[in-house]
Amino acid sequence: MLDPALYIVAVPIGNLEDITLRALRILSEVDVIACEDTRTSGQLLKKLNINYNKLTSYHEHNESEKSLHIIQSIKNGESVALISDAGTPLISDPGYKLVRRAREENLRVVPIPGVSSVMAALSASGMATDEFIFYGFPPQKKGRNTFLKRVIETESTMVIFESTHRIEKFVNELIQNGIADRKICIAREITKMYEEFLYGTTEQILEIIKTKKGLKGEIVVVIDKKS
Repeated sequence: MLDPALYIVAVPIGNLEDITLRALRILSEVDVIACEDTRTSGQLLKKLNINYNKLTSYHEHNESEKSLHIIQSIKNGESVALISDAGTPLISDPGYKLVRRAREENLRVVPIPGVSSVMAALSASGMATDEFIFYGFPPQKKGRNTFLKRVIETESTMVIFESTHRIEKFVNELIQNGIADRKICIAREITKMYEEFLYGTTEQILEIIKTKKGLKGEIVVVIDKKS
């Protein structure tokens, strides 16, 4: 039986073989599993032969209300795992409010590390890794110019998420704002069947995207630090 605590459990981002033995044990033994989408996580748990009836939804629209309920469950002696749809929870996902409340209530928070698309992309990108900044998704409209200005001025290696529908626009914006010859790497569908890494200057990558008539799947962009 697990001790009452909030367990932050990383799950695969594609390849099911990336689940850790510890994650399997924790997910099998906890009383409750909080997730973004019960349908998506239910399919994952079913493939891992873990009881998916203990799933409860926890997402950005019910975060405040559900945090209180989960905290009370832990106080009542239950163990709760927090997972995301894919990868490590809280990385551009809801969850920090829950962890903060758990800390403020002096409850135990236990990280169960594993797959992260940020670290996977960075490690295989060929970019400098001595220092890096993760910026998440660029704003779609309001604040986008400010975001781009911050990216252009950043001297460290950067890791950025972007959607398939906006990746060409984003790379083109980098070029228009003065990052034409800086090395970038686009990691696509990491750990999945069609995993692909595109490496080159920003201008070279834009030409590749145009040749391919766009990119599909989950995308992580790594921009090299200023030389």
